[in-house]
Amino acid sequence: MTVILIEMEEYFMKIQIKEIDHTTRSQVVRFIKDNWGSGIMVVKGRVHNMEELPGFIAIENNHILGIITYNIENNQCEIVSLDSSKENNGIGSMLIERVIKNAQGEKCNRVWLITTNDNTKAMRFYQKRGFTMKDIYVNAVKESRKIKPEIPMFGNDGVPILHEIEFEKEL
Repeated sequence: MTVILIEMEEYFMKIQIKEIDHTTRSQVVRFIKDNWGSGIMVVKGRVHNMEELPGFIAIENNHILGIITYNIENNQCEIVSLDSSKENNGIGSMLIERVIKNAQGEKCNRVWLITTNDNTKAMRFYQKRGFTMKDIYVNAVKESRKIKPEIPMFGNDGVPILHEIEFEKEL
């Protein structure tokens, strides 16, 4: 477990980064269901069950501030989800760093993820952290909705959610 202190004006946060385990799994799944509409994620037509994925949580005073889940296959690490309830405090960055460190230890040659075309904030976030846009899957979300109908038609700023955009960071 890693403990990190973050100074914010007149407030200190003592954030712990912990691996998701049997003691935190139900809390993590509830958090994901609340934020993503269900306990599954669909990426490029593939279903990920959030109850089974490894990951890390950022917690303060036993309260989850952020979650990252990932999947490692064929020397590649896919970030499946990243959530932070306190944005612009470095929580997402810390979680990504932990996954990258873990992926390096597992001899992965890249870390990759998918976001949707409406999520321009995520696009900026990942690019600032060394990820590059690798591919765009036009109208892929239409297929994903067949598996997960909870995916909304419109996202950030009223933008129609249509396409999946792949970002990667080579290791």
